[in-house]
Amino acid sequence: MTDCGCDKAKAELEEYIHNELTKGEAADIADHMATCTDCSGEHLVGLTLTAKVREACNEKAPADLRADVLLKLREIQATR
Repeated sequence: MTDCGCDKAKAELEEYIHNELTKGEAADIADHMATCTDCSGEHLVGLTLTAKVREACNEKAPADLRADVLLKLREIQATR
């Protein structure tokens, strides 16, 4: 594989993180990040952000908050 350069690595970083590239494209970006601290740093930020969003999406609201929101939605719906 070859070093794809910063422009390509940064442009395709999101797809790389989500395993949406071909094996060859992913290998090119991995090769580049192995020697580029800037791109590997952005990769780490992307991985961290993706993990935090995934974690936040799995959180559940406290039962009393959920009940209050559902009650308010029903009240709004009843006035229509």
